[in-house]
Amino acid sequence: MSPATPPPPPSDLPSTRAALRASGHVHRPVAAEVRDNLLRRMGAGRPRFPGLHGFDATVLPQVERALIAGHDIVLLGERGQGKTRLIRTLAGLLDEWSPAVAGCPVNDHPFAPVCPGCRARADREGDALPVVWRHRDDRYGEKLATPDTGVGELIGDVDPVRLAEGRSLSDPETIHYGLVPRANRGVFCVNELPDLPARAQVALFNVLEERDLQIRGYTLRLPLDLLLVASANPEDYTSRGRIVTPLKDRFGAQVRTHYPLELDDELALVRQEAALPEGTTVPAHLLEAVARFTRLVRASKKVDGRSGVSVRFSVAAAETVAASALRRAALSGEDVPVARVSDLPAVVEPLLGKVEFELEAEGREAEILHVLLRRAVADTFRARLGEADLSPLADRFAGGGTVETGDLVGAAELLRRVGAVPGLSALIESAAPEAEDGPPTQGLAAAVVEFALEGLYLERRLSKDAVPDGGVYRF
Repeated sequence: MSPATPPPPPSDLPSTRAALRASGHVHRPVAAEVRDNLLRRMGAGRPRFPGLHGFDATVLPQVERALIAGHDIVLLGERGQGKTRLIRTLAGLLDEWSPAVAGCPVNDHPFAPVCPGCRARADREGDALPVVWRHRDDRYGEKLATPDTGVGELIGDVDPVRLAEGRSLSDPETIHYGLVPRANRGVFCVNELPDLPARAQVALFNVLEERDLQIRGYTLRLPLDLLLVASANPEDYTSRGRIVTPLKDRFGAQVRTHYPLELDDELALVRQEAALPEGTTVPAHLLEAVARFTRLVRASKKVDGRSGVSVRFSVAAAETVAASALRRAALSGEDVPVARVSDLPAVVEPLLGKVEFELEAEGREAEILHVLLRRAVADTFRARLGEADLSPLADRFAGGGTVETGDLVGAAELLRRVGAVPGLSALIESAAPEAEDGPPTQGLAAAVVEFALEGLYLERRLSKDAVPDGGVYRF
């Protein structure tokens, strides 16, 4: 995603059209600019779309072909598939700095001004025409479509102040430009395109194809130079709106996005997007359990697949697990908060609002998620500790002993209740490889021990009695 505040331009850049011409600068359309930069990065093996995971062999090749062809693009996919993130990376394919006529509302290039005001200034001032430099981040515009979005907001409207100053409706200087013209010579994104009213969509395809602005009966020829990219959710076609046919026809490419196909990509997204409290550790086996949980929810027949289960589901789950660990640390006096399996059930209730269930699941939503969460933990246990020898830990309960744990039982207290665990270092290395960066903390040891206990229970080698905020493991 682009930074909020672009850096200031270098001081040695040309400040007039004459100096720009002397520098050897070549004017290129946006499509050519994006294509050249994309091909250059491809040739150098540099990342083209940073921050995206799981699209390398599916979505990104289609996007690259569309950009090379100079096409406007519609990204079609369910919620939380990274459509907006992908669109925002396109600004990174623009030149870092681009010249524009100083004071131009539509960012005209000094060599080829298109708005009436800048053409008049170019004729009047010649090569003394002042030039400003815009960073690539300033050349990206975005609008979330809503049913109340009007043509004036997108395209423009007559400025009543300029009319009051004595200008006539036939004077193009009376027009106040909307978001699309102001994105001229850049990238403009319309999110949730089907939510845009049909009238605004019609005005949009007129800009794309006929290259004119029609505002209150006044037509202004304005050959805009921009890359238009839109996102849409297939569900919106029937439940909220649709993309009008002429507009769909004017987009050169439609690209279908998807959720991560591989577990590693799901994990990478969780690690990248989750904003965990500083100093709090969520071990690798718990992040994997969260990722597996998300994938099981998506695949469940009791969940409405048309609505989808956003990547924000797994991100929120990881953040809630970390928050639960931080809460335990505050209440039990732990210095280093480390999340454990007992923190996972806390994610279910907050996540219910992120899932649309089928009618048959009504009234059982939380129960369904708890079952899927247990399956995710079991799958993670088999993947990470399935080959480990846990017989010494299981034998700890053979004589009738019990261990109570829960989200308020501190790490030191849990380890004291369990006692010595033979081969604990090997278990930590398998379940939480990040321990290789240094000696395992007491909290990490407790997290792996509790993970092993839960795995033995889910594999039916131990029993577990539910108690408030936790459970009691026994033979």
